[in-house]
Amino acid sequence: MSSDASSDGQSVGIDVGGTSIKGVLLGKDGSILAVHRLPTPSPDPTGEGVVETVAQVRDALTGDLGVPVGVALPGVVDEEHGLAVFSVNLGWQDLPMHDLLVKRLGTPVALSHDVRAGGVAEARTGAARDVPGVVAFVPIGTGIAAAVLVDGRPVVSGGWAGEIGQLLITHGDFAGRRVEEVASARATALRAGVASAREVASAAARGSAVSQQVWNETIEVLAQALAGLSATVAPSVIVIGGGLALAGRQLIGPLGEELARLLPGLRVPELVAAAHGDAAAAVGAALLGLEVAA
Repeated sequence: MSSDASSDGQSVGIDVGGTSIKGVLLGKDGSILAVHRLPTPSPDPTGEGVVETVAQVRDALTGDLGVPVGVALPGVVDEEHGLAVFSVNLGWQDLPMHDLLVKRLGTPVALSHDVRAGGVAEARTGAARDVPGVVAFVPIGTGIAAAVLVDGRPVVSGGWAGEIGQLLITHGDFAGRRVEEVASARATALRAGVASAREVASAAARGSAVSQQVWNETIEVLAQALAGLSATVAPSVIVIGGGLALAGRQLIGPLGEELARLLPGLRVPELVAAAHGDAAAAVGAALLGLEVAA
């Protein structure tokens, strides 16, 4: 896009992932006008490589410095203080990423966590659009985390909110492991010896005993984590995203049944599949970018 293009209502959202940095240019109507992606420099303990790559992605999407920018980061992110608190993959610890981004981009920046940004997208323009009160977004991919939103605003708690994938399993065959080490899409595929969780679901549907066992184990562990979340903050809707959600009703149906079994006498949240796919964090970042420019 040329620098003389109108920035009215447009925004850029950038999702910093472990392998790639993905940016979207969001139109006034919420549509994605352009997408650009570059490899993530890693490790990057100073953050300088990521900041420069973010700038390159922004510049590829628009040359207009008037376009608001939102950036979603992985790991533990403290939005209030503008800090990348911790990221194992990128080697970050207490980096002032907000200040670094503002200095390099020359524009106000909305800093967010990738899962919370995805939750913003799903709550405002996605699968939980127009749902009042408390909703949750749980992407299940390489890891597992949750974003809890109240009327479209994410709960942050210094960056530590929603880390349900880090819960320790205390009994059964998986005692001593964390929830995401069993129920993430990656862990599910590894236990079944295939390339993806979707392959596990397909094989289970065809009658593979091994895949059926792995799939059922994943659902049981995931339901336990979601039950704790549901009993605590009582979301009316939980949006399921990530690679595991590609199984559709094969996941949502039995997961909902197991969740209901674990919540006797309590409100059972409605489970729905995410609408924004792998663009959720970038879209949510762009929506948050509009707020800092208002």
